[in-house]
Amino acid sequence: MFPNAFDPCPYNPDWDNSHYDGLVDKWDLSTGLVFINPPYSNPMPWVERAIKQIEIASQVGIKLTVVMLLKHDSSTRWYAKLHESGANFLMCSKRLKHQTSSGASFPSVLAVLS
Repeated sequence: MFPNAFDPCPYNPDWDNSHYDGLVDKWDLSTGLVFINPPYSNPMPWVERAIKQIEIASQVGIKLTVVMLLKHDSSTRWYAKLHESGANFLMCSKRLKHQTSSGASFPSVLAVLS
């Protein structure tokens, strides 16, 4: 979806502790664009890290945009944090299909921080 974006949370079925950890390790901000598809079960740490990276980039004069693909659930604390941080929300009009023939059981949203 965003071919030149840095992805601190890539899908990796072979992940173990020796691999990159986007919640701890330094993010590559050189492209000015970060795309995150965090685990739907616990996006809060990724939301907090994205907000922090926006703040860090701003302090050092880097224009950064972070796009997050999330479950659309405006009743959550992580959604409120994004809203309070000035995120723009782009609702997906159809249920997404993740390498399957059937759609997700929930709606999705792109949250954009910049």
